[in-house]
Amino acid sequence: MTYPNTQEILSHVQKALEQDDINKAIQVLQTLKPADQAEVFEDLDNEDQVSLLPNLKTDISADILEYIEDEDAARLISNLPQDTAVRIINEMEPDKAADLLGDIHPQQAQSILEQMENPDEVRPLLLHPDESAGGLMTSEYLALRRRMTVNDALQAMRAWHPDKEQIYYLFVVDAQNKLCGIISPRQLIVADPNDRLMDIMDTDVISVKAGVDQEQVAELMRRYDLLALPVVDENNVLLGIITIDDVIDVVVDEATEDIQKLGGAQPLDEPYLLTKATSIFRKRITWLLLLFVTESLTGTVLRHFEEELQAVVALSFFVPLLIGTGGNAGSQTTSTIIRALAVGEMNLQDALKAIWHEVRVGFLLGTAMSIAAYLRSLSWGSTNELSLTVAVSIFAIVLWANLLGAVLPTLALRLKIDPTVVSGPVMSTLVDATGLFIYFTIAKLVIHI
Repeated sequence: MTYPNTQEILSHVQKALEQDDINKAIQVLQTLKPADQAEVFEDLDNEDQVSLLPNLKTDISADILEYIEDEDAARLISNLPQDTAVRIINEMEPDKAADLLGDIHPQQAQSILEQMENPDEVRPLLLHPDESAGGLMTSEYLALRRRMTVNDALQAMRAWHPDKEQIYYLFVVDAQNKLCGIISPRQLIVADPNDRLMDIMDTDVISVKAGVDQEQVAELMRRYDLLALPVVDENNVLLGIITIDDVIDVVVDEATEDIQKLGGAQPLDEPYLLTKATSIFRKRITWLLLLFVTESLTGTVLRHFEEELQAVVALSFFVPLLIGTGGNAGSQTTSTIIRALAVGEMNLQDALKAIWHEVRVGFLLGTAMSIAAYLRSLSWGSTNELSLTVAVSIFAIVLWANLLGAVLPTLALRLKIDPTVVSGPVMSTLVDATGLFIYFTIAKLVIHI
């Protein structure tokens, strides 16, 4: 399959809108799949979006609002006549509709809910935070009674017409709507029509409470290769289901947030190109100032060893090499540890194991780097004493960086701080200052300055 050239299609849509030919713009958009329609639509001017959206087929408008960024969808709905907004939201999946209504003014959301065809499918979903299992779930699912026969279940499947949700699994409940089993469509097809579901269902059902964080939901579905996950309350009453397409969105959002934090900045609330320069400034300046203050420790260390630097000027030649290597080694460790924590390969109970693991790795890396540093120092014409100082220093710095890189993420997690905030620039800055102190201390011992 080849992806459409959305930029070329965008130019056709823009040209049609410039000529006030909305029908032509609609025809172009209708040739695309929903995800591509949303990509083209997002690149249009706000005025074009507002004028075009109500004129599209209702299902296409609903698809576009489900695919574009939440903030953009909320802005568009807020600018539409209420009857148009109701018509479009009626076509959306319940979980997506709830997310959208949660992002607009409460009075407008309440007014739209009152005019919707099936508000009871959406209203319960508004009670849960967006980043929880309850916020991800949809109320559009098929639940079967445990005393049903296979034939009854097949009839229920034929009578059920979901708008978009796929039937990955069928969930079985008792008379109190408590989750008691799970069955696949394939099992129903091959089973005897007179068998009761309670006799053939799998009672070992994996479920989550509504308040569970979305990251835990994603990890659970990844770990057990689930396509759908039931959400229950404290009494095991089935509230809704989370499907794999929603979890993919969570994984992308969480990965984006972590990568932005790895760079030493607060995560953006909107796509990069749609975020104002002033907003990006606010997201970055706090951490940049903090790193600036922390990095000033490097200058403090240099001033403390000013006499040693004046006595052996050649010591300064190796400063960038040493602190750069230490920062790189530390960043390698933190990124590895943070990823292991994120995917469940280790937890807080494994902290000591991880530290000991990185001490051994640091010893091996430090040994290799010290040999390289010793030979490089000699090739620059340095004395044997200075070369030995550089070699021992780089060994100690790499070992220290690996140890620090293992301790900081686990310590942050223990303090309930996102481990990504101690990675990247933060890690490099800390290693810079401490690495210089290690270097000059070793120089005083070896060179006797």
